[in-house]
Amino acid sequence: MVSEIEPVSPLRPEASEARRRRLAIVVLAAALALDAGGVAVVNAALPAIGQDLGIDNADLQWTMTSYAVTFAGFLLFGGRAADVLGRRRVFILGVGLFTAATVLAVAAPTAGILMLARALQGVGAALSGPASLALVTEMFPEGAARNRALAVYTSVGASSFSAGVVVGGVLTDFFSWRAVFMFNLVIGIGVLMTVRLVIPRSEGNREPLDIVGATIVTSGLLLAVFGLSRAGHAGWDDKWTLSSLVISAVLLSVFVIWEARTANPLLDLAIFRKPTVSAATVAAVAFFTAVLAVLFFAPLYLQGLLGYSPLQSGLAILPMGVVVVLSSTMAGRVMDRVGQRALVISGLLLIAAGVALWALTPLDGSYWAHVLPAVVVMSIGQGIAFAGMTAASLTGVPQGDHGVAGGLNVTAQQLGGSVGVAALVTLAASVGSAETPASTLAGYHAAYYAAVALLVVSSCGIAALLRAKPAS
Repeated sequence: MVSEIEPVSPLRPEASEARRRRLAIVVLAAALALDAGGVAVVNAALPAIGQDLGIDNADLQWTMTSYAVTFAGFLLFGGRAADVLGRRRVFILGVGLFTAATVLAVAAPTAGILMLARALQGVGAALSGPASLALVTEMFPEGAARNRALAVYTSVGASSFSAGVVVGGVLTDFFSWRAVFMFNLVIGIGVLMTVRLVIPRSEGNREPLDIVGATIVTSGLLLAVFGLSRAGHAGWDDKWTLSSLVISAVLLSVFVIWEARTANPLLDLAIFRKPTVSAATVAAVAFFTAVLAVLFFAPLYLQGLLGYSPLQSGLAILPMGVVVVLSSTMAGRVMDRVGQRALVISGLLLIAAGVALWALTPLDGSYWAHVLPAVVVMSIGQGIAFAGMTAASLTGVPQGDHGVAGGLNVTAQQLGGSVGVAALVTLAASVGSAETPASTLAGYHAAYYAAVALLVVSSCGIAALLRAKPAS
């Protein structure tokens, strides 16, 4: 008797859903790459932009700063808007605005138009960034599945800056600075074309949006990042620097008072009572202060003291992106077993060890003996710490508040990248000088040692915050 052959069944619903979720992570990670690499990818193109559009060196830094200011300033608003209006809706709005602004940047005929485009890109990134992280947690329940998804997501975020430096250098060298923005445009269009296919629609929590609080904190953060960015090139005694920082401090103080009294706050201050959130906030500031400081000083060391070309300098940092991807993937797989606490602390201490190796670089340093070991060690720490920090920032937070919690953590990252780096640059300038290479290097080393101290102290504080709580 010949048995009847069972026809091939279509893809099982659960298999189809699993594939859709995998594609969703790719889409969300691609959007994160746009946001996180928004500054780095333009860094290598700055000289070409200045020459083509007639921007002098004093004003050229605003090509990056105009993005950083609006990105940091609108993050808390973007996170709360995602919770209230719906994560997918705000995510699409943010990526759409970023992409439209990128079109403007590609065609920018003047410096003013380019600065405007960069500022609009920052607003778009501030809307899509917190929404994308909240979508990850919405699609993947807490546990092993979420940890694996976060491993992919965070590996992209942690490696985007170093990868952006390399991509920007290659595109500028072989094509033009406009090719850098064309690269972003292609990614943005790809995300917009696929997002509705793989990411389910999400509803907001229908609470009133705290417009007053959003206006106050956005203004305060905008002025804070503006003032700190200006201090980096105009000095701390500049009238615009001082006035911006003073007004910012007043506005942020008013914001805290307002949030404590309003019925539907933009940022519920009780969130800081959760040790995981507080620990993740501390980790974000320390992490980005140290890593972005290294990525600021490293090209100056490689090009100014070792004689590397811009492309060679970018390629020297390239292993960072690869190692971060590998280490964050590993961290996501073991998070269930070792916990977030172990990942965050061990990751920050490894970053500290890597930065300490940068502090040992000599004037005649060798790439293989001095630079590469420092890059590899701190990169392992980056991947491990970023995975644990991102998971911790949302642990214990109600699902309806994940957008604003994600926005809070990214705001802390941006403050570390602006406040922290500005402080270390000032320290390097006060300790060293441009008169001799040895003095210049002494300034870099002083900044590195300060970053190591910040990482170690932060690790001790995080250990104290989380010692009495479950790790995950």
